[in-house]
Amino acid sequence: MTTVIDRILTLLAQPAEAESHRPTLLVLVGPTGVGKTELSLQLAERLCTPIISADSRQLYADLPIGTAAPTPQQLARVKHYLVGTLQLTDYYSAARYEEEVLKLLHDLFTTHHTVLLTGGSMMYIDAVCKGIDDIPTVDEETRRMLLDRYQAEGLDRLSDELRLLDPDYYRTVDLKNPKRVIHALEICYMTGRPYSSFRTASVKQRPFRIIKVGLRREREALYRRINQRVEQMVEQGLVEEARRVMPYRHLNALNTVGYKEMFRYLDGEWSLSEAMAKIQQNSRIYSRKQMTWFKRDPDIHWIDLEE
Repeated sequence: MTTVIDRILTLLAQPAEAESHRPTLLVLVGPTGVGKTELSLQLAERLCTPIISADSRQLYADLPIGTAAPTPQQLARVKHYLVGTLQLTDYYSAARYEEEVLKLLHDLFTTHHTVLLTGGSMMYIDAVCKGIDDIPTVDEETRRMLLDRYQAEGLDRLSDELRLLDPDYYRTVDLKNPKRVIHALEICYMTGRPYSSFRTASVKQRPFRIIKVGLRREREALYRRINQRVEQMVEQGLVEEARRVMPYRHLNALNTVGYKEMFRYLDGEWSLSEAMAKIQQNSRIYSRKQMTWFKRDPDIHWIDLEE
């Protein structure tokens, strides 16, 4: 990966004159399985800088295998932030992530001219680079009420209610994503206003330079890597990890690829090979969603790792 690193270092060495004095946030993005982890380690070692994770699931300490979190050996190579810092029952959001990362960068830029942020959670990356709208914090009573209703009535019933309370957001939201639907309803209940009325999509200015680098591979090569990684996760103990966290399966932290499928295996609905095949399939689908999101950003410098 030496050539790839050299290309990235060349990008870093060419700041606009007005930005030459500003610290730099290097953002390394790409779909799941593309190879961000090892490249980020090598980059961080070359730059003598820590890594800030932008993975919404690697935040949870109980999910190291299914989220492909950095191993103890990798954590020993480079200082990482926001890996394994949460319990499954902790509430977290992109707004909180934005707040924590900006505070962290304020401290890190006093000793590092460049800091590396890497991951595949699209909303978290946008929260840091562009900012997110100032949406009210949901109180615990409202959050619990909607979660109880979701468990009792199901997602379709809540989606129907969202269609009535906020038809604009209903037309754009992923109606299969309970976190998005529930959060929109929380805001509707809390404020008496449609959730979409808070979404201004204005870009916030940051006191640092942002360089974004995207990694990609030819689709078949990426899919092979994804399939192999799922096999490795099972060899490393994904089944046992899923069994340990199964009592918390109703939590949003576990509404994610890898665990949903393993729970169905542990329930006896699928064989292990069927569950693995589903994880591979859903991971491939997620990688396409990631690339669709990233391709909308004209500021990303793309590097093809197959070249």
